[in-house]
Amino acid sequence: MKFKTFKYPFALMLVSFSFLQTADAQTPITEISQLSQEVSVLRKQGPSGLQVFLKSHANTLNTDSSGAVIPSPALRVALDELCQQRDCYASRLYWYTDIEQAKAAARTSGKPILSLRLLGRLDQDLSCANSRFFRVALYPNVEISKLLQDRFILHWQSVRPVPKVTIDFGDGRKLERTITGNSIHYILDGSGRPIDAIPGLYSPKAFLRQLQQAEVAVKNYSKLTPSDRESYLRKYHSDRLNSIQAQWVADLSRLGIQSSPKLLEPNNSNQPPTAAIASSLAVSKMRVERPMLSVFQSNTERNQNALAEITDQEVWNKIAQLYAVDAKLDQNSISLIKAKKSQFANTQEDNLPIIVKKFEATMALDTVRNEYMLHSQIHQWFMQGKQTNSVEALNEQVYAQLFLTPSSDPWLGLFPSDSYSAIDNDGIR
Repeated sequence: MKFKTFKYPFALMLVSFSFLQTADAQTPITEISQLSQEVSVLRKQGPSGLQVFLKSHANTLNTDSSGAVIPSPALRVALDELCQQRDCYASRLYWYTDIEQAKAAARTSGKPILSLRLLGRLDQDLSCANSRFFRVALYPNVEISKLLQDRFILHWQSVRPVPKVTIDFGDGRKLERTITGNSIHYILDGSGRPIDAIPGLYSPKAFLRQLQQAEVAVKNYSKLTPSDRESYLRKYHSDRLNSIQAQWVADLSRLGIQSSPKLLEPNNSNQPPTAAIASSLAVSKMRVERPMLSVFQSNTERNQNALAEITDQEVWNKIAQLYAVDAKLDQNSISLIKAKKSQFANTQEDNLPIIVKKFEATMALDTVRNEYMLHSQIHQWFMQGKQTNSVEALNEQVYAQLFLTPSSDPWLGLFPSDSYSAIDNDGIR
C-alpha cells in the first residue's frame, strides 16, 4: 500500500512519540513508525480511511477460538489513534473530534450526527465511568456498531477533565479510578441543531430503539420548511413524553401497583449537589464509584445521600427486571470485558459470568431510570423550547440540572465549601 509523502514532520514526530509511549516495548521501532505514518494519512480521510486500514491489516487482526479479536499492542494503539476511541478494535467506529468537520460530513452524507459529551476523553482508558461502559456494552455490540457505521456521523467532545483517584497500597500496588461524571449522546441534524438526546447508559436493545426513533425524527425534521420545524419538534417530544408516561403506568400495573407514584423530578435546590448524589443518578457508575466516594464522605454527607435515595428502590428493581432481556450483552462485548479483566482477582475461579450478570442487571436499572427520570425531562424542555436550539446551551443545562455537575462548580461536588478537613489549604495542591 502506497502513501503520500507526509508534509508535517513535526506532527509526525509527536504521533510517533505517542506510539512509542503506549505500544508494546517489543514492537520494532520501524513498525511503530510505519503505523504512525499510516494513521496520520488515513485519519484525514474520515471513516473511509478506517476501512482502508482494517482491510490492509485484516491478516493481523487475529481472532481466538471464541471469535474475539486479538490485535498486537502496536496495532491496538494505532486503531485507537485512528478512530479516536479507546478499544476501537472491538467497535471499529470512526469518531470526529471537530464538530464542524462532523457537520460537514453529515451534510455531505445526509446522515444525522451522534454527538457524545463526556468527562475526560473517549480515546483514553480513564474517561468517566459511563463512557467506559458505552465502549464495552454499546459500541462493540454488533447491531449497534453496524447501525452507527452505516447511518450516523459520530462525534465526541470532552465537557471537562474527569476527576481521578489513585490509591497507593504501599507495597507496589496502586488502584486507579475516576470519580463522578456522566455522559450523554445528542442526535443532531447537519447544522448541529439538537433533535433528541439519550442521557446516560442504556441497555443495547433500548439504545438501538432510541437511535432508530431519533434517526426518523431527524429525517422528518429535515424535510420540513424552517417555519414548520419547531412545531414538529414540539409534537415529536410531546408524543415521546406521553409514551413514556403511559409506559410508566403500564409497568407499574404489571407489578400490581395501581396508584402510580409520580416520576421523580430533577433536583431544583439552590444547594450545590455533592458528588455522592450526582454519582447515585447512574447505577452502573455508582457501583464502581461508591467505595471511593464513601472514603471522602463525612457522616453528614452520608445522611444527606441516604435522604436522596429513590423513594422505593425495590420498585425500580422490579421495573428493571421487566426489561432484562434488553440488557443482554452480545459475545463481542463479553469478549471485551474478558480481555479487560484484572488478573489479580481474589479468587482463582472464573467469575466472568457473575460480572456479566451483575453488569446486565445494573444496566437494565440504569435504562429505566434514565428514560423515566432524565429523558422525560429532556422531552419537556424541547416542548417548552427551553435552551434546546443549541447543543452547547442544552448540554450546559443537562449537566447542571440532570447530572448535577454544573460548570459553576469547579470541584464537581467533591469539595463542599462548608466542610473542614484539618489539612493545610484543605488539601488543594
